[in-house]
Amino acid sequence: MRALGANDEALRLLQAGDVNVLGGTTFLWSREDFRNSVDVLFVDEAGQMSLANVLACAAAGDSLVLLGDPQQLEQPQKGSHPEGSDISALAHLLEGRKTIGKDRGLFLGTTWRLHPAIYTFTSELFYEGRLVSRPGLERQRLQLPDPFSGAGLWFVPVDHAANQSYSVEEVERVAAIVEHLTQAGAMWVDGDGNQHTMTQEDVLIVAPYNDQVNRLKERLPDARVGTVDKFQGQQAAAVIYSMTTLQGP
Repeated sequence: MRALGANDEALRLLQAGDVNVLGGTTFLWSREDFRNSVDVLFVDEAGQMSLANVLACAAAGDSLVLLGDPQQLEQPQKGSHPEGSDISALAHLLEGRKTIGKDRGLFLGTTWRLHPAIYTFTSELFYEGRLVSRPGLERQRLQLPDPFSGAGLWFVPVDHAANQSYSVEEVERVAAIVEHLTQAGAMWVDGDGNQHTMTQEDVLIVAPYNDQVNRLKERLPDARVGTVDKFQGQQAAAVIYSMTTLQGP
């Protein structure tokens, strides 16, 4: 694999047949001189790329393959756009469905991370019940005193009021949960049945607002804390989500 410093150099190598695979942004593939430069153009994270951007670079390949998860985070948008233009290329292809149909493409329906007690909820809510887990993930569990023993989703209510971008009450509750998860003797079991000592490295703490993230970092300086954007694609034995904002009257 080699890093190419200039678009012109990348094009020269393609045309000379010196490279068979080339990665680039829409700014590269949408150039006029890259038209029909490859046999197949793969668009990664097509669930986040707008239809306009995909069409702009589509002429670079004889065929087009869209890869991505339409249930992931949408591409950040700035400014005003006509209705429908903010929808991703993959969303246009799905035409309102949550997953790709057999007549349109291939659905990769196996999760390599989630315990069945978790993926079942995700599958029903986001993937039309088509998501399953690889064999062995049912072994994954936390080995520590209740209430967080075993595997699954737990809801922990926190009383607070008038909070929007941060909640000190939730910060303290999260700190208490982390202490419980990492107490002496706490263990977790992976998909192969191996036991591990539970540490703060095995816990992800997610919050929707930077204000809450910063306060959690102050309270738990050694913890892994961030927004969804930071942790997308990562995993841990336990994940804590601090909702932060009060909903309701």
